[in-house]
Amino acid sequence: MIIDGFPDREITVNGKPFLYFGGTSYLGLATNPNFQNNLISGIKTWGTAYGSSRNANVKLSIYNRAEQLFSELIGAEASVTCSSGTLAGKLVLEYLYKSENSFYHYPKTHPAILHSNSLPVFIDGRLHPNLLNNITENIVITADALLGLEVEPTSFEFLNGISSTKRITLVVDESHSLGIVGNFMEGVFSSISNENLFQKIMVSSLGKALGISGGLVAGDNHFIDALKNEPDFISSSSISPAYLQAFILSQDVIKLQQKKLQENLRVLFDGLQLNSDFKFSKNYPVIYSKNEKIYNYLLEKEIVITNFKYPTYKTAMNRMVITSNHTKNDLDTLKQALLAFN
Repeated sequence: MIIDGFPDREITVNGKPFLYFGGTSYLGLATNPNFQNNLISGIKTWGTAYGSSRNANVKLSIYNRAEQLFSELIGAEASVTCSSGTLAGKLVLEYLYKSENSFYHYPKTHPAILHSNSLPVFIDGRLHPNLLNNITENIVITADALLGLEVEPTSFEFLNGISSTKRITLVVDESHSLGIVGNFMEGVFSSISNENLFQKIMVSSLGKALGISGGLVAGDNHFIDALKNEPDFISSSSISPAYLQAFILSQDVIKLQQKKLQENLRVLFDGLQLNSDFKFSKNYPVIYSKNEKIYNYLLEKEIVITNFKYPTYKTAMNRMVITSNHTKNDLDTLKQALLAFN
């Protein structure tokens, strides 16, 4: 369906209103008036876009200020922004590929951090044999902090089973966890530790919970400095500086929206009992259903959810997303519809 406005808690299709429980605007910042006003302030200061290279002789101070704040909030030594989450992933993979690294990927890893030469971490439920041998080598493991079709953060306990002869670089995609999992902006990245970890790198889209059109890479100082000198980074356009000013100015707005989201989750999941066709966590704003009838059933109830074929899955995704902007009536309507379907 094609609509003529941003899909917030409601959408209009052919002149008819529907409740909308889809998308990825978890904190509802894209339509939040205070966030929008901060973005307008950013546009008046920095313009609508900045097409110059970040390495040009004239540099904008807002980038360093915003990236320093991201680093502090995430718990990383350094960070750098770019124009999209996908570009963030590709920049990291291309840089790491230049070194003598072997690549492995966790199941269902997002295409943005899935290298063409990557091998699966697991074969038939067990660690890949190459990860268990005594050959000394550098390896890169890529994984989503929170997988699609999952509602709990990925467990990185499997790292403990990898041979101590491997020097591990871990690349974690936080696109669906940054800003909604962990304390404020810590996500999953800061909690991952293993004695075999040489370095850990976070990549993320900022266009989900944070409502920012762009991407982020975080890691140690040496890695981020090296990434900034990569040809693809130097030659690519940067994230709009107006969005970065909006982020800096909106810390209290983000915290308030996070609080609203937690309250909405409490309202929805209080007393909600669903069968095994559904997957959800009371701490995460997404419900998945493997029942193919759920989409049309909810559509008849004037509720639209996310439904499409994702590249790394065999069947269509039925995904219900709760945001900070949903009202109690919205949540009650969805709850009653699900209980009746259940």
